[in-house]
Order: sequence, then structure tokens, then C-alpha cells
Amino acid sequence: MEDNIFTQDCFTCGKQYQMSAGRYDGENIKRFQFGVCNTCYEANWDGWNPRFEQKILKHLEEHNITPPERNDKGLFPRD
Repeated sequence: MEDNIFTQDCFTCGKQYQMSAGRYDGENIKRFQFGVCNTCYEANWDGWNPRFEQKILKHLEEHNITPPERNDKGLFPRD
């Protein structure tokens, strides 16, 4: 039987991570409609790093998503 393994690219770092067959190495961020690997998810616990801001804003515009309010640190919230 062949394994049906689904991988996807992390929106922030581009690394591939597995999201199937009982192994979930990332998070789907519903608010932003993108997925990230666990490393990027954990590293941005207090909000998305400003180095990702332009990429996030471009993605939000392309998908007609209103940017969320920034958190108390001035960052876009992680979730």
C-alpha cells in the first residue's frame, strides 16, 4: 500500500512540512488563509515578525482579506 503523504510549503520560510497520515508538522492559520510549519508558528508566538509583514499584506490583498488589528506589540497577531 502506497502512503498518501500530503506536504505543503510554509508561507513564511518556504520549507515543506507534512500535513497528513497522522503527522501534522504545521498550522493552518484561518484568519490569514495560509499555512506555516511548526517552527515558524512557534517562533512567532507574540505576533508575526515584521520581516514577514509585506508578504502577509500582499497575500491579504490578493485574497481580499481585511488586515487584522495589530496586537499591543504593533504586530499582526499570529492566529
